[in-house]
Amino acid sequence: MATHTVYNLNKQAVGTIDLDDDVFGGEVKAHLFHEMVRAQLANRRAGTHSTKGRAEVNGHNKKPFKQKGTGQARQGDVKSPVWRGGGVVFGPKPRDYSYNPPKAVRRAALRSALAARLKDGSLWVIDSLELERIKTKDVLQLTERFGWKSALFVDERNERLEKSSQNLVKHNYLAREGLNVYDILRHEHLVVSKAAVQNITGALSK
Repeated sequence: MATHTVYNLNKQAVGTIDLDDDVFGGEVKAHLFHEMVRAQLANRRAGTHSTKGRAEVNGHNKKPFKQKGTGQARQGDVKSPVWRGGGVVFGPKPRDYSYNPPKAVRRAALRSALAARLKDGSLWVIDSLELERIKTKDVLQLTERFGWKSALFVDERNERLEKSSQNLVKHNYLAREGLNVYDILRHEHLVVSKAAVQNITGALSK
């Protein structure tokens, strides 16, 4: 067990919390980050790109000129790929790029990401992330107080924090159930409520 300091929103140390080594103290496996980030970005692709083949473009089936005697290469119809406006050869078609790595890989990658944030000192445990009001300015003041240039806030359902941070570019909020490797890695700091840490530990402990 690793003992970690717990802060309040005023950056005052208010206690400590024991972090499970199975979840926060394991080996950092960078190759799992690569696999998970590729999967998450692939799952976000729309896959709606489409081109028309020679059977789909508009045009007649009449030969554009006679077979012999013109000195030109023979042509069957104007929908041939060699003609302007003709079909595309082996062009992209709508497809689904999504794929899911095995559950064991997903869990191991998430544990590695949490361990990486703990080891580099960018994991912050906050006693409570409940704000007094829905105000973007309050979140910005909070990040300035702690010196966070880019922070990912993770909590149980927190409507005030979610709405207060939704217009921010460098700071984001995630409900604990949506915690993922890609968002952890693209933010410099991981800010987790004490309640979320306990539930994350319960979900990821071996």
